[in-house]
Amino acid sequence: MGLQGKAALVGAAQYKPEKYSTAPRMFHLEQVADLTLQALDDAGLSLSDVDGLITSGPHFHEASSFVPAMAGEYLGVALNFAEVVDLGGASSVGMVWRAAAAIELGLCDTVVCVIPARMTPLSEHDDHMAEVMKASRFGGHSTRFGAPEAEMDLPYGHMAQNTGYAMIAQRYAALHGYDAAALARIAVDQRFNACHNPGAMFYGQPITVDEVLASRMVAEPLRMLEIVMPVAGGGAMVVTRADKAKSCKHRPVQIVGCGEHVQTKSPTYAADMLATPIGPASRKAFAMAGLTPRDMHMAQIYDCYTITVLLTLEDAGFAEKGKGLDFVRAHDFTFKGNFPMNTHGGQLSFGQTGSAGGMTQVIEAMQQIQGRAGARQLARHDLAYVSGTGGVMSEQGALILKGA
Repeated sequence: MGLQGKAALVGAAQYKPEKYSTAPRMFHLEQVADLTLQALDDAGLSLSDVDGLITSGPHFHEASSFVPAMAGEYLGVALNFAEVVDLGGASSVGMVWRAAAAIELGLCDTVVCVIPARMTPLSEHDDHMAEVMKASRFGGHSTRFGAPEAEMDLPYGHMAQNTGYAMIAQRYAALHGYDAAALARIAVDQRFNACHNPGAMFYGQPITVDEVLASRMVAEPLRMLEIVMPVAGGGAMVVTRADKAKSCKHRPVQIVGCGEHVQTKSPTYAADMLATPIGPASRKAFAMAGLTPRDMHMAQIYDCYTITVLLTLEDAGFAEKGKGLDFVRAHDFTFKGNFPMNTHGGQLSFGQTGSAGGMTQVIEAMQQIQGRAGARQLARHDLAYVSGTGGVMSEQGALILKGA
């Protein structure tokens, strides 16, 4: 049981990442329309083909509920399938498999998955964005009455993502040892990839292992160049029926495997911080596709931190548990190497565009399979593993993509 490859990714669009600014931005609805039209044009489809829409939540500027209906109305399309996915950085992966499942069930034919950019508050009286920015100060942790984090985490200094991932890294070091230079290599190789991607935030800015190790310590043992830089941006992807995909502009990218696992909101409550949700999610995805990690031609791994990549490599089955550092030392993660990973630069060097950050990994996998990756194009590019991560290893998902 599972996906049969009867739905395919056929087009995408994303804004070039940029630093946040105080200049007014398009509202979310305007971005949804702009990104949707760009993605449809990339696919060779039109609005009249669309009968499904998946958006992100919960921080949509114009409304906190009925978002798909509002967005569909704005686009002028009638929807047979509509959903809001609220999985943080795992949202993009979650959107794609939900779209594929809806298509394979016969609910709809063509689904647009779209995540607009986070916005700079338009004024001090913008109550919605003021609430978003207040939560952002604590790394997305809820400050509302009744939330376990508000009572048990924040008062004791466990706030924002940095502390959570640092705690996971410290636990890894205690059990398996820690090689800061090996982890730095992940950031360095991905920056090499970004230097061959004109769309990346850090295009033309290579780094070395020594520079990573010399960068400021943010939350021990994590240094600044091992941590993503949030930037403005957004993206959209188009999923359609496999038979319809044959007439699109580019090679169809079939969705043949998926998995998802949600464990805890805060690592404080995890039974084992090193047994991450990507493990069960990836096992499900590979089993559904009838493939193994060794079959993959590339890995596009959600990389909010270098420790996230290390644990994903282990729990997804690319490396033996506790031996991830050996795997890192033995492999070249550049697009020229023996284990191409995050060939667009990853979020560490492409830029993390909010919840749309995970979309960059899916889009890169799609474009690599389609042979549209430019200077960083892989010679072998038919099979891709993609992961998504929300929260602090809270909610994770995996996709297996295959060129038709």
